[in-house]
Amino acid sequence: MKTFQLIKPQKSKTREILIEMEEMAQDTVSSRLLIMDVRRVTRFKLQRIYNKIVGYNRRDFNKLCFTILIGDGPVSLFQAGKSLDVFVSHLSAHRVDYHPAVFFYDPFLHYEPNETKLQKMHEEFVLPEKIPRRFIPYFKEDQDVSVDKIRRSFRAIDKPETIKKKRLEKLRSLYKKRIAEQFPHHKDQLKAWLSKEGIRLATEKLHLYPLFFEDWVFDLMQKAIKKKT
Repeated sequence: MKTFQLIKPQKSKTREILIEMEEMAQDTVSSRLLIMDVRRVTRFKLQRIYNKIVGYNRRDFNKLCFTILIGDGPVSLFQAGKSLDVFVSHLSAHRVDYHPAVFFYDPFLHYEPNETKLQKMHEEFVLPEKIPRRFIPYFKEDQDVSVDKIRRSFRAIDKPETIKKKRLEKLRSLYKKRIAEQFPHHKDQLKAWLSKEGIRLATEKLHLYPLFFEDWVFDLMQKAIKKKT
């Protein structure tokens, strides 16, 4: 059985995290898979470091090294006339910046502009902890539930496979309901968006986090290993 080493920042304060990541940037040339958080609230602080990482790995992207992006989507997502087309330019920009193998949109990371606070470069990361307001009606028993708790519950790491499947089905059902409500013009593409293949928007594909996330991690690692040999 093959084992893989997960490398991530160990510090807790913003300035220390940024220094640590910058020191690690060149070492990523030996990585086979990079997973990047590109949501708006963190990206502006990490962009310079991400640029370095991309620079060190550019020639190997989608050959010996693959990138998975997890983001919160375009800021105008819910003001775009109930259309997913707003994702097209968003994904194209990420294609130019990061050359991703896969892009995951995490609905629980997308907040309306009035739900988040603008931060300065020198300030500590202040990540929203509560779920976005639009999800509150679906969690009436615990309206103050945190995003972290939701994520851990639905991913069900270290839980029996039966429990994991049951929770993922519950999440799929929630996503299905939200998509039907928010993007009624894309009902015919609903099945694709909930699948491992994802939904095609122009020349890009979009996936829903965390559906099939672990499968993509495994597949891309195997692909990188085969190409290396």
